[in-house]
Amino acid sequence: MKKLVLSMMLLAPAFMVAKDVKITSPNEKLVVTVNDDGGKLTYSATYEGKLVVLPSALGFKSNIADFTKDLNILNDNSGQKAKTMKYSLRQAKASDIVANGSSAIISVENKKEQRMDVEFFVKDNDIAFRYFIPEQKRSHAKCIVIESETTSFLLPDGTTTFICPQIHPGTGFERTKPSYEEEYVPDDAMNKPSRFHQGYTFPCLFKETIDNAPYWVLISETGVTGDYCGSHISDFKAGQGYTIAFPQQGENNGFGSTTASFSLPGKTPWRTITIGSSLKPIVETTIPYDVVEQLYKPSTNYKAGRYTWSWLIWQDNSMNWDDQIQFIDLAGKMGYEYILVDALWDTQVGRDRMPALAKYAQSKGVSLLLWYNSNGKWNDAPQGPRNCMDNSIARDREMAWMKSLGVKGIKVDFFGGDKQETMKLYEDILFDANRYGIQVIFHGCTLPRGWEKMYPNFVSSEAVLASENVFFSEHHAKQEGFELTMHPFCRNAVASMDWGGVIMNKFLSRDNKSRHKRYTTDAFEIATAFTNQAAVQCVAIQPNNLNELPQQEIDFLKQLPTTWEETRFIDGYPGKYVVMARRHGDKWYVAGLNATKEPMQLTIDTKELGLTQQLTDQVDKKTKEVKNAEILPLKPNKKGLVKFTMQPNGGIVMF
Repeated sequence: MKKLVLSMMLLAPAFMVAKDVKITSPNEKLVVTVNDDGGKLTYSATYEGKLVVLPSALGFKSNIADFTKDLNILNDNSGQKAKTMKYSLRQAKASDIVANGSSAIISVENKKEQRMDVEFFVKDNDIAFRYFIPEQKRSHAKCIVIESETTSFLLPDGTTTFICPQIHPGTGFERTKPSYEEEYVPDDAMNKPSRFHQGYTFPCLFKETIDNAPYWVLISETGVTGDYCGSHISDFKAGQGYTIAFPQQGENNGFGSTTASFSLPGKTPWRTITIGSSLKPIVETTIPYDVVEQLYKPSTNYKAGRYTWSWLIWQDNSMNWDDQIQFIDLAGKMGYEYILVDALWDTQVGRDRMPALAKYAQSKGVSLLLWYNSNGKWNDAPQGPRNCMDNSIARDREMAWMKSLGVKGIKVDFFGGDKQETMKLYEDILFDANRYGIQVIFHGCTLPRGWEKMYPNFVSSEAVLASENVFFSEHHAKQEGFELTMHPFCRNAVASMDWGGVIMNKFLSRDNKSRHKRYTTDAFEIATAFTNQAAVQCVAIQPNNLNELPQQEIDFLKQLPTTWEETRFIDGYPGKYVVMARRHGDKWYVAGLNATKEPMQLTIDTKELGLTQQLTDQVDKKTKEVKNAEILPLKPNKKGLVKFTMQPNGGIVMF
């Protein structure tokens, strides 16, 4: 009897002693440690030997199992393996991507012997993880409802934030929010409650200071389909950090579940963390695409390009035949591929006249992109066309009609939030549009989560406080520099962004003389075509600009590329300035924006880039006022270094 008791005592610690599983990046600078101490599953991350993510919770509660407590890491399936993924993208920040990382599957069991796996993929600067739930041995369940997640992100004390608050549902214009259109606050305190007490939208950028050195952390998610809801993070809680938060009940007009459900076996979306001792890994990350797969093949060779857009300056009244003809002619003269015909075309141009408008556009070498309301039953947005995109029967009929006209894309607006029902609608629209060779832009919408790779006809989403606000409010006109020097480090770092327009009018009005002015320079605006990334890019040039802008500016705008083989971060700080390089084919462009109130002098190395010219702000030598942009030779020194100046709210493009 004594021998039996002794044997049991010897066996018990083997189960109860906490286990550590480590996943190390290929260069060994980033190490993730997963632990089951006290029956709680946590992960932490060190970078260059510094603890940048403190032990943070993993797990979830579901209708069939609780994976938040009494957990034990099993010994099998936890070995780290090298993994390389090679793939191509037609419309993101890079084209041919090689992602090297370390993969590990950590199997976990609760006291009821129910099991789940946590899958990790760790690159030199990136962490991605998700949950896999198999069919359970002692259950007949073939599906699961994820009721809540304990997944959290705990960062060191003193971390500052660059994040955007989640707003209450059913607010804003015609109850259309949330739509990821709130204002970022830079360098804010981590323990400060969010503006609306609803947490924060992805992506979330943080700056840590450890041993007087900066470390940057970008947190987001990817791989969200119609099989899950979109998530955000909660307000900060001491000792716990930020936790994954599901949609609010009021989203989608209160219709639908705030939880997520899928069949078994099944997987959740990936949570991603990008870490660096500089902002370079943040700007250049490809982790949103590395871990997802293409879900269907493109039905046609979708074309990137530029589009003109009357609505930004001329607004609703411009949605008439004569004004749209002017913008078609403008697109034709500029050599642009598309024109976006915005809301109310169905009544103000007339559906019966659209075939003739499409035919006229084609005669100018231009194709139509058409605006649609996502429906309206989740908000009160009245603009038409409505009731065309919310169900498969109407959608199929509408898309067949568009294909007969040669329409090449749609912009679908005014969605209802992040519930699983809404995510399924995004997926359904994309899949059906692909059957008719139509590419898709979303507005009034959620953050795209790996969709450029998953859905080959997806172009970009707004999901940002965009250019329309520069028109609506002088406050946002003054904030344009700040906002567009934020997004390369956060919103646009994780997904394509339809910010909506290189604005060339001096004033935000049709006559270009009234209302408030634009506070950025011409060189700033042109540079945004390079710092903002979307394969189908809006250039909000107006017909009057052809007679007002210097010919050099017009000629440069005619040649704007929109697709990139490679992106490199050069210099910058969120909300203050950014300098970045992008390669189109074998040609490099370096673009910079200065959002500060003072001229900024910088030096960059151009030896590898083959740059010979610069588009920069022309400054009056006497008054020091900025006039238009001018193109000048670029004169590097013997070491290949170039010194340049960016004016306040100014910019530069070197090429």
